[in-house]
Amino acid sequence: MKSNKIFVPPIKIQGIKTKLVPWILENISSDFDASQGKWVEPFLGSGVVGFNFSAKNALFADTNPHIINFYNHIKQGKITSGIAKSFLEHEGKFLSQKGDKHYYYIRERFNESQKPLDFLFLNRSCFNGMIRFNSSLKFNVPYGHKPNRFAQSYVTKITNQIKFVEIRMKVSNWEFKCQSFKKTLATATKNDFVYCDPPYIGRHVDYYDSWNADNEFALHKLLMDLKANFILSTWDRNQYRTNHYLEILWSDCHKVNKTHFYHIGGKEENRNEMIEALVMNYISNKSAKLVEYKNEEIQLKLAMDREAIYKKRKLVLKK
Repeated sequence: MKSNKIFVPPIKIQGIKTKLVPWILENISSDFDASQGKWVEPFLGSGVVGFNFSAKNALFADTNPHIINFYNHIKQGKITSGIAKSFLEHEGKFLSQKGDKHYYYIRERFNESQKPLDFLFLNRSCFNGMIRFNSSLKFNVPYGHKPNRFAQSYVTKITNQIKFVEIRMKVSNWEFKCQSFKKTLATATKNDFVYCDPPYIGRHVDYYDSWNADNEFALHKLLMDLKANFILSTWDRNQYRTNHYLEILWSDCHKVNKTHFYHIGGKEENRNEMIEALVMNYISNKSAKLVEYKNEEIQLKLAMDREAIYKKRKLVLKK
């Protein structure tokens, strides 16, 4: 199921975890039997983690309908690597001739028709490969100012990425659904494994919709009530700030850390160090034993009424 080579998906997204995939996969519970359960991912995003785990059975969900629509079109055979190649070559030719005029023409066309190939074109030619929508849910990322973006080598790279997904879907039972994390987690069973990569609370939370403290608390409650094992990706700290939710909300989970660098813009000074965190409801080692809470303070918290704990934590966060 796991490969040493990391597959990069055809849809780019800010905060993509390509370089973190080996670390995340190493921490997946060895108790998970992929022949008995399914991989459940409530926040698909780019899909880089789940696609690289390559479970036979998987549920990939997201509130962004355009990502889900794109992958469902591949699953249904409406988009193939060949179709994508022809489309990108055709539109790329006009982009090289007209530049921003053609980019904004495609952006307007997409916001009217919401065709998945237009979404792919915008995603791979917009500024910094961002996915962002305004309050009217219209794609509003500006042009990336690269008229020759769809050179033959780049088109081949994208079509190979689509080909990988095509092949994997033919031998796997993968579902793609546009729905909330609450609805997705409600389907998880004790045999499943849940990987969550929600918008990072306290950082960049605008994606297709927003993310706030209420969402974070709701996600924590649902995950802690699960019978399945889970991993949640989040941030711990950087040189400027600390994620206080880890201490206040997620302290009843096991945590591991890793240093990671994010690139925002093209300049070296924008290379920012971040301490990433994975939180989970088991010890992340080969035996993958469930967490044993030896700390008396944590034991007391677990014995208290869950709602009382939440109220206390929310009061702390508001101060």
